[in-house]
Amino acid sequence: QQQLRKTGQNPPQIPLSAGEGLYNMVTEIPKMTKAKMEIDTKSENNPIKQDVKKGNVRYYHGPIFWNYGCLPQTWEDPNIKGDDNVGGAFGDNDPLDVVEIGSASLAMGSVTAVKPLGVLSMIDDGELDWKLIAINAKDPKASEINDIDDIEKHYPGTVSGIREWFRWYKTPDDKPVNSFGHGEKALPKADALKVIEETHKHYNDMMEGKSDKGKLWTPAAVAA
Repeated sequence: QQQLRKTGQNPPQIPLSAGEGLYNMVTEIPKMTKAKMEIDTKSENNPIKQDVKKGNVRYYHGPIFWNYGCLPQTWEDPNIKGDDNVGGAFGDNDPLDVVEIGSASLAMGSVTAVKPLGVLSMIDDGELDWKLIAINAKDPKASEINDIDDIEKHYPGTVSGIREWFRWYKTPDDKPVNSFGHGEKALPKADALKVIEETHKHYNDMMEGKSDKGKLWTPAAVAA
């Protein structure tokens, strides 16, 4: 792990690939915490801030049981319509989310090499919000967990736990439950890699001016 504050890097400067089939994850919310922290995609250098709704800082109503963050240099393009498996939902205009299932708590702002294992296609308020399931490459179980089916062998109930946590977490705020595409199945690693590749392409297209980035801040905006 390396800390953003120690390296002086900001999310846009962190490479997506960590080498050897691994990817860099920026942790926004450490496991067993409740503050709703996230990368501010509309502010210069994309700092991590606590989300604010109606003038109040946001907290989950209970702790999240896994480390939560995103992959740098990815983007779920809101201009692109998904296929029938996700009900034609458009991207949620954010980086690709990561749920890291390892045993260690990862510090907010840390950068960790993770191994992709699978992915859930969550539909949140009509938007496609992929949840990449991954494990810290240095976790003691990492060498034994290589795909979505391996998770159940070593961490029983984890995949269904992730699905149900994200299905229900907004309901205390009188919001509806979230749904999932692909028949609610967690897709295997091969599909997860396709989602990473696709969202990285969307990011690169945005950086090259091929897609409308709306109000998002990007390094290119400084030079313009």
